[in-house]
Amino acid sequence: MNWINELLWGNGIAHAILILSVTIALGIQLGKIKIFGVSLGVTLVLFVGIVLGHFGFRINEEILHFFKEFGLILFVFSVGMQVGPGFFSSFKKGGITLNLLACGIVFLGAVTMLCIHYITGTPIATMVGIMSGAVTNTPGLGAAQQAFSDLMGSTDPTIALGYAVAYPLGVVGIILSMLLIRYIFRVNMQKESDLIAEEESKQVHGATPISLIVKNPAIFDKTIGQVSALLAHREFVISRYWNHETSKIEIATADTVLREDDKIFVVTTDNDTETIKTFIGLEIQMDRKQWIPADSEFISKRIIVTKPELNGKRLIDLQLRRLLAVNITRLNRSGVDLVAAPGLTLQIGDRLTVVGSEPAVAKAEEMLGNSLKRLNEPNLITIFLGIALGIILGSIPIAFPGIPQPVKLGLAGGPLIVAILISRFGYHYKLITYTTQSANLMLREVGITIFLACVGLSAGEGFIDTIVNKGGVAWIGYGFLITIIPLLLIGFIGRYFFKINYFTLMGLLAGSTTDPPALAYANATAGNDSPAVGYATVYPITMFLRVLVAQLMILIFYA
Repeated sequence: MNWINELLWGNGIAHAILILSVTIALGIQLGKIKIFGVSLGVTLVLFVGIVLGHFGFRINEEILHFFKEFGLILFVFSVGMQVGPGFFSSFKKGGITLNLLACGIVFLGAVTMLCIHYITGTPIATMVGIMSGAVTNTPGLGAAQQAFSDLMGSTDPTIALGYAVAYPLGVVGIILSMLLIRYIFRVNMQKESDLIAEEESKQVHGATPISLIVKNPAIFDKTIGQVSALLAHREFVISRYWNHETSKIEIATADTVLREDDKIFVVTTDNDTETIKTFIGLEIQMDRKQWIPADSEFISKRIIVTKPELNGKRLIDLQLRRLLAVNITRLNRSGVDLVAAPGLTLQIGDRLTVVGSEPAVAKAEEMLGNSLKRLNEPNLITIFLGIALGIILGSIPIAFPGIPQPVKLGLAGGPLIVAILISRFGYHYKLITYTTQSANLMLREVGITIFLACVGLSAGEGFIDTIVNKGGVAWIGYGFLITIIPLLLIGFIGRYFFKINYFTLMGLLAGSTTDPPALAYANATAGNDSPAVGYATVYPITMFLRVLVAQLMILIFYA
């Protein structure tokens, strides 16, 4: 029976994986239970870990630390890969406002902590630990411990204990603040979703098909190539051409000559539609099906780009119109139709609408790939290369005058920033950033559940003793105030004065507290990427400020 004892109470790898697996499975199952219509989801993994840790289930400290950090890295990296493409457009739209509000949350949290310190007389080191736990910021805890050790030559255990007792209710407090704001403002979830969808449709220059008759004398007897050069600053593709003399429809090429009363089928953007109409002639009502007559050899087919060597290439580089006499009219990326402009850069997973003869389209299909099997294969090189670069970035010390300890982005901040950059710009460097939604979700959920299980198991030991015998109940209350006051104040300001969409506001609240469980809850509630985009927008500067504030408090009061 020694093997059972070793498996349940030992220090080996099998023991560690067993305890983590049981913690995660129980936590996820309990997280499905709804109380007053609300379920905490994967957050319950944290509390199951605390319970098991309290009853003596331990994992070797080094193994536990590895799993915790690696789980967090997987989570933030997958979040970065998911939101990266929309991150920069979001930042241009309202990123400055979101980051200012996030800074306000950090500042108010520090002010609340100092007020509690002066009112209750609780040592500042303990209060910094409570503040780090209240905003679920592990790097801030590490920075405070390191700063205290460097200054005093010893450690203060109350920093870690304060963090441990404040962390669980900190997670709950963040989610509770989201629910309170939703209740106070009577948020209609469907309306918020519709507003997000409407906003996204405004941002994207969708592909708009129009039929035109040539009436502008300035382009009579000019080739389509010459017309395209005159409108080089506009996004449009002339796909098909109707010769009024022969009444035949042909594939439009750069050498096709336009004459008066010829008809053309154009795909352009909403913004450029009026310009194209004015320059070409008049719009006519002609159904898209009429552009492919019954006796025609033309076919229209959507082909998926799956060949790795095409990643990062421009459409014009393929020379499909010249080589195969086919036209690419639209490009669908992530469910959005874009005009297939010559300078548009291809990414793996793009879906191209190709028009031409059946043999030519088949040849184009061969050139582009069109293999769903390839899309289902994970691109692990990009993932692990990104994680490696993120760890390097997060480990770079950033020195500030007057602060003895340099500040680092840490193992969470670095991978998040690199993932955002890779997902947005990686194709320029031939990196395949395409990942199926299910694969990204799997990576994200595995990461967050491992992280929560490890935090819970490490906090479980001594958790009850701290609460009962060391004033931990009061510490929990202090942490809850540090959590809830800044979030409700800034949440109210963001919603009432800045009219921030509720889903984005959820991401702001989760990101300003660097709290992955709250983000997981927000994502599950919203059912879209808006919380994750808001989270990623404010996370880098928030992480930096959380670490900086924790160090400054120790340095100011103990230097």
